[in-house]
Amino acid sequence: MTRPTDSGRRLTESGLPVEPVYGPDALAGWDAAVRLGEPGGYPFTRGVYPTMYTGRPWTVRQYAGFGTAAESNARYRQLIEHGTTGLSVAFDLPTQMGYDSDAPQAAGEVGKVGVAIDSVEDMRALFDGIPLGEVSTSMTINAPAAPLLLLYQIVAEEQGVAPGALTGTVQNDILKEYIARGTYIFPPKPSLRLTADIFRYCGAEMPRWNTISISGYHMAEAGATPAQEIAFTLANGIAYVRAAVAAGMDVDAFAPRLSFFFVARTTLLEEVAKFRAARRIWARVMREEFGARNPKSQMLRFHTQTAGVQLTAQQPQVNVARVTVQALAAVLGGTQSLHTNSYDEALALPSESAARLALRTQQVLAHETDVTATVDPFAGSYAVESLTDGVEEAALDLMRRVEDRGGAVAAVEQGFQKNEIERSAYAVAQEIENAERVVVGVNRFRTEGQEEPYVPLTVDPGLEEAQAGKLERLRARRDGAAVRSALDALRTAAEAEEENVLHPMREALRARATLGEVCDALREVWGAYTPSDAF
Repeated sequence: MTRPTDSGRRLTESGLPVEPVYGPDALAGWDAAVRLGEPGGYPFTRGVYPTMYTGRPWTVRQYAGFGTAAESNARYRQLIEHGTTGLSVAFDLPTQMGYDSDAPQAAGEVGKVGVAIDSVEDMRALFDGIPLGEVSTSMTINAPAAPLLLLYQIVAEEQGVAPGALTGTVQNDILKEYIARGTYIFPPKPSLRLTADIFRYCGAEMPRWNTISISGYHMAEAGATPAQEIAFTLANGIAYVRAAVAAGMDVDAFAPRLSFFFVARTTLLEEVAKFRAARRIWARVMREEFGARNPKSQMLRFHTQTAGVQLTAQQPQVNVARVTVQALAAVLGGTQSLHTNSYDEALALPSESAARLALRTQQVLAHETDVTATVDPFAGSYAVESLTDGVEEAALDLMRRVEDRGGAVAAVEQGFQKNEIERSAYAVAQEIENAERVVVGVNRFRTEGQEEPYVPLTVDPGLEEAQAGKLERLRARRDGAAVRSALDALRTAAEAEEENVLHPMREALRARATLGEVCDALREVWGAYTPSDAF
């Protein structure tokens, strides 16, 4: 929503003034050729492809994963049957933190917020009957991105699919974990090395795979404004590119496979402006700072998810309207793929019917509206172009402040981004508490009396014990000496900075080492990250 000021003027989420009427004076002296370009051409304000959705719609990529690999596999099959064109895997918290399901740290969390993946056997069950050469898969995983990507490759090879044929994305964005989410394992320096190793590995082995999804979504969920979201995300992107270049990689060799991940809020106009501004900033950075000459290196391609933080447990059916508006903002902003949240996710894991309705929401937008008929329908809009310029200016100011602190990694270590986001989150919480910010069903338009009963989807409490039993049987039947030897080779590679750790890691996983054992081997060499108390 926009926010009123004491003077009665309204402000965007980023604190920019919104005028009641925009006219030609809003774009006085505005050079359309410089600010807009053509669709599919620098600076990509109007979209990264010339035809955008007039050729084909965005990828419908529904995020799902819970309980066991077999349960998640059943949900994936249902989504594909109902028209999903790309899968997006949610992993449980122990998997995200690099622990096996039978580790003490995993107690009570196995299968709760995503699927539990401990070994190649779980990954095989997760994609049983799903042709990996035909499906694009996104994996929302960061600190242990490398072993999970390799498990996916191993299972694909078992299906007869060559690594070069695989398409999809691994999130692999560790910097935002230090800023907003917290599922880190290693300190920043070895984590960035692991990111660069994934870039190199995929460049040689999996050239069609997107090696990173640089994420602003989680920062937005933590309270970042639209300007903060794109500023801190693009600053992180700059840090990853610098790390890869410092490791000896040519920017045009890896940059075409970079991708981004943003939120879509209900503030439709500012969200459209945000996406357009982000594309323009990134194109300029890649061309001017890094000397990228391949147009694909300058394109900011991104996935969007509707705003989970804006879902409400009160009157959950109203979330259907919120998600629809958010999805429309993403589409009008030029997203490449989209996940729509289920209306019941503020209460529990999404039910099958709610997940299907979220999918149908995208299909209505794609097939029953005219948003796919023309490219960038807001181009030249006095309001949207003015907001695009405003969001861009605010984001660039924040990016300069990050650079003044020594870049994204140094700013993370100083707590800059985290503090900025927390201040914004606190301000929003106060506005909701004081009813200055209307949230339908929460502080306005409440329903009195009993709401409709809701039966949430739950995870079998016996799952943790079952996963532990599978691990015990796996360790009993594998070649223990081969696993120990492979893990020793992984430790040796981790100690030698010039080696790519993914090659010995792949062999350890093929020998049936578990995710936790692989991550523990790296913990022994690199240590575990502990945030500073200084901030």
